[in-house]
Amino acid sequence: MTSAGPDVRRIADIPEDGVWRRLSPRMLLIHPVREVVRFLPALLAVVFAGNTGGQHWWGLIVTAVAVGAGVARWLTTRYRFTDRQVQLRAGLIRRTTVSAPADRVRSVDVTASILHRALGLAEVKIGTAAGEKEMRLNGLTTREAAALRTDLLHRSQGTSAPVALDKNAPEVSGGELRSEHDRRAERPGPGDEELYRLDPSWVRYAPFGPSGLVAALAIFGLASQVVQDTGLDPTRSGALRDVSDAVLRAGTVIAVVVGVLVLLVVVVLLSLLAYALAFFGFRLTRSRGGETLQVTRGLLTTRAVSLETRRLRGVEVKEPIPLRWVGGARLRAVTTGLKGDDRGMSAMLAPPSPVAVVESTAGSVLGSPGSLRTPLRQHGVAARRRRWARAFGSSALVAAALLALAWWMSSWWLAVLAVLALVLAWPLAASRAAALGHQVTGRFVVGRSGALRRSTFVLERGGVVAVTTRQSLFQRRAGVCSVDLATAAGTGSYRIIDVSADRADELVDEVSGGLSRQFTAQHAH
Repeated sequence: MTSAGPDVRRIADIPEDGVWRRLSPRMLLIHPVREVVRFLPALLAVVFAGNTGGQHWWGLIVTAVAVGAGVARWLTTRYRFTDRQVQLRAGLIRRTTVSAPADRVRSVDVTASILHRALGLAEVKIGTAAGEKEMRLNGLTTREAAALRTDLLHRSQGTSAPVALDKNAPEVSGGELRSEHDRRAERPGPGDEELYRLDPSWVRYAPFGPSGLVAALAIFGLASQVVQDTGLDPTRSGALRDVSDAVLRAGTVIAVVVGVLVLLVVVVLLSLLAYALAFFGFRLTRSRGGETLQVTRGLLTTRAVSLETRRLRGVEVKEPIPLRWVGGARLRAVTTGLKGDDRGMSAMLAPPSPVAVVESTAGSVLGSPGSLRTPLRQHGVAARRRRWARAFGSSALVAAALLALAWWMSSWWLAVLAVLALVLAWPLAASRAAALGHQVTGRFVVGRSGALRRSTFVLERGGVVAVTTRQSLFQRRAGVCSVDLATAAGTGSYRIIDVSADRADELVDEVSGGLSRQFTAQHAH
């Protein structure tokens, strides 16, 4: 009798008897490589010492230890899947077991580095409720990772239907650079709604973000360390030496100008590279039923992050200088379940893009077009006066320090910097005063502040768990205070600064009214 269709199995081919299973044996080609990279500084030191001392076998010992550590990691890692949870057990000397309840899954992050993609593997990061440790299943096949993501999100939404997998479907060959995970991520599911797609021309915003400068500093630090360790100086030979000598002969001012120009070129090139690596193919889609948002991105390392929309508490728009000068912004989700050092990247809904596109995407995500265009209520004369006083006060301190150094060092350019600090205080104060504003609508609380790092948040009133007013000594004298909106999502607290005392009481009443209605509705239910 022939089969009428694909074989239907439970997720990740795990039996229902709760048997502990190992991750894919292909990880034996990844774990040792990663351990050797981790041991690389020690390995280089041992090899260098062995060459000078006539003993060459120390390097082989360190390499063997690193490879053994990678093999031991695979041998001591187990996982299993049940109807209620996913469990991961790891450790040789100190064994730990991490459990992720299926009905408390908040986000699923599927990541595949270039090594993973070459071997048809992926890493699945499962985020659950606040306070619980994030689970990482590093070494599932791409089919298992995709099915596990779908199954966990369905279970967390109250469904437990098995996921259909074709047992006869071909596995991804190790020689394929683009894995099945990439192809599935690039095409939306049936009925999925695309909310955002990165336009390649928006790479022009890359030099105006922080990534280029960070990358430049990292590479400069690495290059300096290599030069120091090897004793090599590229400026001592060839054309670079001739160019550097010519620049130095032209004078200090010319040398500084050339150095700044070279630094700008390096920052621009590195920022373009960093933008392409991180955000290549960036897409934001919403599932057919509206239960999940999925972000896919990456060039060498691909990522597919899925977020439950019922865990979404709002959005946050970042417009730092100089990105704001060129009309750019980026969008982040205010949601629960994200953990780890890269949760800021996991919450990214739109990388640096035109402001109009970011605002449109935010409206689509929230299901409320025009939420970011809500007219904001200004904070009054006292708040603006504090912005001007703080800006000019800080600039005056910097200018005084520079003038003291200029007098002590007899340096005219330090005096120029002091004057420049005072001049720049004017637009800084004006920008900070103009940015202040907030508004409470039937569904959201909107707040905006900042000049150098302007931020606008749109927070659901139902997502606010507590409202706190804070007032410093100087704020009491000015008759203003700050209102903190506590939530279990995002950074945990969002602040509306320098609100008049009377308006702060009104704001607390408006938001607390939403809290009371939410509490009553929950208990009535």
